[in-house]
Amino acid sequence: MGEDFPRFLASTRKCSSQGLHGFPLVGRKLAGSSPYPSAFSSPLPNPFLPCKFQPLVYQKKLSFHSLRTRRVLILSEAGRQGWDVGRFLKTLYFFNGPPSPAKFFQNLIEKLSGPSPSEAEKAMDISKIILVAGATGGVGRRVVDLLRKKGLQVRVLVRNEEKARRMLGPDVDLIVGDITKASTLIPEYFKGVGMVINAVSVIVGPKEGDTPDRAKYSQGIKFFEPEIKGDSPEMVEFVGMKNLINAVKKMLDFAVENWCLDMKANQMMIKFLEGTSSRELPWGALDDVVMGGVSESTFQIDPNGGENGGPTGIFRGVVSTANNGGFTSIRTRNFSIPEDLSAYDGLELCIKGDGRRYKLIVRTSRDWDTVGYTTGFDTVKDQWQSVRLPFSSLRPIFRARSIPDAPPFNPSEIISLQLMFSKFEYDGKLNPTFVEGQFQLPISSIRAYMKEPNTPRFVHVSSAGVTRPDRPGLDLSKQPPAVRLNKELGFILTYKLKGEDLIRESGIPYTIVRPCALTEEPAGADLIFDQGDNITGKISREEVARICVAAIESPYACDKTFEVKSVIPFSEPYTVDPENPPPEKDYNLYFQTLKEGITGKESLGQTPVPV
Repeated sequence: MGEDFPRFLASTRKCSSQGLHGFPLVGRKLAGSSPYPSAFSSPLPNPFLPCKFQPLVYQKKLSFHSLRTRRVLILSEAGRQGWDVGRFLKTLYFFNGPPSPAKFFQNLIEKLSGPSPSEAEKAMDISKIILVAGATGGVGRRVVDLLRKKGLQVRVLVRNEEKARRMLGPDVDLIVGDITKASTLIPEYFKGVGMVINAVSVIVGPKEGDTPDRAKYSQGIKFFEPEIKGDSPEMVEFVGMKNLINAVKKMLDFAVENWCLDMKANQMMIKFLEGTSSRELPWGALDDVVMGGVSESTFQIDPNGGENGGPTGIFRGVVSTANNGGFTSIRTRNFSIPEDLSAYDGLELCIKGDGRRYKLIVRTSRDWDTVGYTTGFDTVKDQWQSVRLPFSSLRPIFRARSIPDAPPFNPSEIISLQLMFSKFEYDGKLNPTFVEGQFQLPISSIRAYMKEPNTPRFVHVSSAGVTRPDRPGLDLSKQPPAVRLNKELGFILTYKLKGEDLIRESGIPYTIVRPCALTEEPAGADLIFDQGDNITGKISREEVARICVAAIESPYACDKTFEVKSVIPFSEPYTVDPENPPPEKDYNLYFQTLKEGITGKESLGQTPVPV
């Protein structure tokens, strides 16, 4: 509700035979004044959009039966200004009804007897779930282990739940799905996911068979005659990649239009990237009338008021400190489905300032009167500006007081938004820019944004050699088996390249890792990073897992495609002395040497995929 609802609650102690809150109830204007020309007519249009309301009119004694056709003002005995009970009730019912009587009196008791909360600020820790696909494979299970050791939230996508729990533990956050079957990738599975590490790969094994733990395949050095086991490369590497990208795209998409509020046709709309779908987001006025004040605001559309002559919304009104008031706001109705913005870092407002300080309040609860995660922002008079409000800056506020023990802000459960101009800051502090009277704030858009520099949101383990089967003039006898046997293996490398292209074309910030032959050797050997798809060699699965985990935190890895191998030749096994392990690598030193746009397709006479 309003930030100063406590004073409204406290006023109930004045209840007497005079009427509600100790004010006489009258059916015509008595002594007192109003900030508007007439106490019965507001200078503002209907403050609720796009819905229309019938006038709310009541009997002299506010009976909720046998309603009469005249408006009622509630006036004080000590010169307080008229309180518009009709607008108060209209406000309540616009926002899905008033609070329950039980909660009303519980709040009253808390107000009268509860201790004041600490003024300590609480930082908002934003946790983004990292989805690991192919989590039971040689690289995938190591990625899961590394992420857990770093204390990061991990969710795994697997086909076999029993195998996954046996391998990864009974408490793993697990979803069961098959990327080759889009119907199994249920949207709810990906709620809260902010990053993906994809280690899914078509299964290749010896024709003569393998041990249950795939020992022949895992050793990765000695050649065996291979064949595809299970689904084809086309289904796994191409169709499966397409299905996975579609499943996670809403969470990961970097396009600024993926979540934004635009002013269209006299309403604010939420627009999604998928097609032209959109849904209404009605805003209504929520002013200090809820605690006895007389301030009033509205939300309007100016079809030509935007920075470039396009439509813009306008939050405007008149604010007054009469009756201990002093705030106006517009708030959305609760979203029917919570908005999941966990893939983003904050909200960006495009506004034309008036030199005042405003607040943005984000709620994650459907309750009427509840904690709002709040941040303030200053504006520059008569200038269009973009204001970025990081989710990390949001503070839990309840009735203008900080709540240090409130749960952390959850960007995957956004229920409503509110813009406010108020005399009050938090914990007794005042807004230094507050002035009574008229104000207006044009708002052309509210968007979710990702901070710069970007870090990858989709890390994919591919393979060295994906561009080589069709490369002219290549001596295949010197190439790995997969290159020589690409056709016999169902065009495995061809479809891996097609899957890579889907990632590069998706608009999602990515890293594509192309390891050479994978081994079960330990990590720690010196590495060679290269681009253009030319190198051969070997690298341990443990090292590849470490590279993937480092990539999701590195802006230097964003939108890069590269090959990687160790400096150890095939003929030499690599071991590590437990008493003298190699130092940990700073993978950023490698990532910094890489360039965008190099894929190896240049050697095919094709234009590289734009990134």
